[in-house]
Amino acid sequence: MRNAKKRPTFEVADIIKKYGDKYRSKGNVPAHHLRTLSAIERCRTAELGGHITVCTDCGISKTSYNSCRNRHCPKCGGFERELWIEDRKRELLPVRYQHIVFTIPAEFNDFCRYNSKFCYGLLFRAAWKTLDTFAKDKKWLGARAGASMVLHTWGQNLMLHPHVHAIVPTGGLDANGNWISPKKGLRKSGFLFPVKAMSKVFRAIFLREFMAAWLAGKLQPPPSAPTKKKDIDSWRRKRYRQDWVVYAKAPFGGPDSVVEYLGRYTHKTAISNHRLLAIGPQKVTFHYKDYREKGTRKTMALDGLEFLRRFCLHILPPGFRRMRHYGILSNYHKVRALTAARASLGVDPATVPAKKPRAERIRDLLESHLGRPLADCPDCGAKDSLIRILLPPNARAPPADLVYVAVK
Repeated sequence: MRNAKKRPTFEVADIIKKYGDKYRSKGNVPAHHLRTLSAIERCRTAELGGHITVCTDCGISKTSYNSCRNRHCPKCGGFERELWIEDRKRELLPVRYQHIVFTIPAEFNDFCRYNSKFCYGLLFRAAWKTLDTFAKDKKWLGARAGASMVLHTWGQNLMLHPHVHAIVPTGGLDANGNWISPKKGLRKSGFLFPVKAMSKVFRAIFLREFMAAWLAGKLQPPPSAPTKKKDIDSWRRKRYRQDWVVYAKAPFGGPDSVVEYLGRYTHKTAISNHRLLAIGPQKVTFHYKDYREKGTRKTMALDGLEFLRRFCLHILPPGFRRMRHYGILSNYHKVRALTAARASLGVDPATVPAKKPRAERIRDLLESHLGRPLADCPDCGAKDSLIRILLPPNARAPPADLVYVAVK
């Protein structure tokens, strides 16, 4: 695992404890928002239970409480991120990779609040269909491409800013399973497809499906949305005339840099605990980067209830997948497609690492992070000396009917 940062002074859980009751009392808070706030507030506390680790050699004990494992919790997700990165490492091909970001205009933000599942799902579909359209066009590639995408809904100030990050290998497979590289002109430019052209196609694909759903009555229009047909038509024309942002970064230097970059984007939450500077009687202060001023670091103070309102804007609908894979990297095609791609690129199958069972992978990550076997005492160094006393929820001391579990 990555090196752990210094423990933050303040946590989002502290903000929920301070302002949560007042925020909930306002009413109209969706049930899945309430569940998320409750999970984050109780994360790694006695309310969720845990265990006491005891060394049978020196007698040193340590109490650890369970994580909430909610995907919106700033303290959780570390292991899932590392496991996800391991999986992506096994899928990397010896080609360059492109990072492309698809963003929808701010005029859709209110629609996202009232129709988050539809709008975010459409954002994924439109982004992939744009890439797939260019990849299949013989003018640009003439092959089946692939992409791994991650949805982010926030900006640095915690306001809505929905966009997807796509990591795309520069090339694809033809009908015969041969790897096709980008055209010569694109190879020189360093980009997979022309960004301005992608922006127009992305805009057309997104708006076509969005307007069809709106006019068919399948969306819940926000209060700010027009209601008369002529006003809706005017709104649509403005969106078509608007410049949509598709941003492409220079290709990664190699597979290792791809994995390192992915680690910064997967399993992120709207704000990390390390960005919090102060929690006062009325205000929450945090730092952010102002990208309009070249990423200058600034400080923002929000009313506690406003902070929670903005934080809750980024709680996704239950079951919504914020990481998705498409084309030759999709779960359905991945095994055969990657096998064919590696054969075409001359990769020795023996060099591709095998996937270990999940429990074994987690154990390896833990031992790598700790720098010792799990069963060894970190204080006295005794081998295989640790046992666990399980703590049920809301228990701060061992129960009368102790349950001992050997650490393996």
